[in-house]
Amino acid sequence: MKTVGKGIIYSFLFLFLTVISQIGGIVLLISLWVNKRWKRTFKFKLLAVFSTIYLITVLLFVPIIASLFGREKVIHSEKIQPATYMTVLLNRNYVKPDLNDLLQQTADNLSETNVKILYLDACFPFIDKFPLLPHLSHNDGKKIDLNLVYENEVGEIKHQRKSVTGYGVYESPKPNEFNQTAKCKKYGYWQYDFTKYMTLGKINRDLKFSNKGNKHLMRSLLRNKELGKIFIEPHLKQRLQLNNSKIRFHGCGAVRHDDHIHVQL
Repeated sequence: MKTVGKGIIYSFLFLFLTVISQIGGIVLLISLWVNKRWKRTFKFKLLAVFSTIYLITVLLFVPIIASLFGREKVIHSEKIQPATYMTVLLNRNYVKPDLNDLLQQTADNLSETNVKILYLDACFPFIDKFPLLPHLSHNDGKKIDLNLVYENEVGEIKHQRKSVTGYGVYESPKPNEFNQTAKCKKYGYWQYDFTKYMTLGKINRDLKFSNKGNKHLMRSLLRNKELGKIFIEPHLKQRLQLNNSKIRFHGCGAVRHDDHIHVQL
């Protein structure tokens, strides 16, 4: 019975680690093999083995193998940073080189402003069509989510996020703005705002949506010929007075996009 229980736990861990990082399940199997053959015993031995192998794999081997699939890490610079380094640790920061070029060009377009690009989930390093949950389309290296731009009470741009994950804290429509969420839920799309349960905690509650900062970011993105689409909620497009046809509604079958900006080639 004890063996069966361990098997169930390890099976769950394999699935969970694969879902969140793509490679975590395989690293777990390798760690179990090493743990069994390494005779020395100490507290949290398996955790230490797993953490060591995982970090070595993420830092050394994943980037090399990812290049065989035509993907690379998002290139960091003074203007381009992850909103949270958990994105990097979980291999959710891989893109096609063309998307890196788009981000770099956008950063150049922002050079005269104090706005930076903080990115959230991009794609996994390997295999087209491998799902990066909970996203529907982040499976080919051509998509990335960007953090909204926020400011403090005196209008200073602050490069921070409003939840631990970066998702789930919405910039809801004002009374005079179109409420897409209400419409989608009215027609039975119950999942439309389910990301509110994925914040892992709200932070920086004093920050507010920056009209000026987000408009700078959006216009800088739109100057790229490689840009395919941007998804944000219709009320934010209305608020920012942006009429470009590449800014589109993502459909009620997806989730709300007033907590992040979806960008794709």
